[in-house]
Amino acid sequence: MGHISGIGVLDKAVLVLRAVAEEPCGLGELCARTGLPRATAHRLAVGLEAHRLLMRDTSGVWRPGPALTELAATAADSLAEAAASILPRLRELTGESVQLYRREGAARVCIAAAEAPFGLRDTVPVGARLPMNAGSGAKVLLAWADPTTQAALLPDASFGERALAEVRKRGWAQSAGERETGVASVSVPVRDDSGAVIAAISVSGPTDRIGRRPAVRWAADLIAAADALTKRL
Repeated sequence: MGHISGIGVLDKAVLVLRAVAEEPCGLGELCARTGLPRATAHRLAVGLEAHRLLMRDTSGVWRPGPALTELAATAADSLAEAAASILPRLRELTGESVQLYRREGAARVCIAAAEAPFGLRDTVPVGARLPMNAGSGAKVLLAWADPTTQAALLPDASFGERALAEVRKRGWAQSAGERETGVASVSVPVRDDSGAVIAAISVSGPTDRIGRRPAVRWAADLIAAADALTKRL
């Protein structure tokens, strides 16, 4: 087990959460996945259950608990509220559609959007679930995802680990015709106050209008918008 935070019990608890999130399981399988002693895995799982982060069904199988969904919804609401003033300004600056995405499992969900005011546009309604296998938003969200998530989603993606390494290095991703023919986009990560990537903010539009390399025009503006979102959280 990797020591990420240096706080042993916290790292073990997160290990248990990730194992159950990957696939619901009983105590034996939980021990096998985490490498934790049976007593330790049981104690942590019961503690997480008490906080409603895990729950057990009648057969004793642990599943992600309702508190995880509640926490995620709170984060999404906070982001959407902050985006209400940031995204329209970005749309005015670029003249194109802008979106804010958050990853949910194997999909990215649009939690806020501001559509281009005229002409051809890339319309992504709030609540739309898009795949994580193509597009600049998917690249950004997957570039900073945990290794287990990357290993699960990369085999079906139109890009590989080398592309994700480039995204992490330069701080943005772009795509042209990946998610939809004739559509290009550029995205950057949005971080919380701890530095963790919690969303991706994007500008998208017809390739004929914004070109196949929209990052040249808008990466810096997107980074500024992402910073403004972080400050409002």
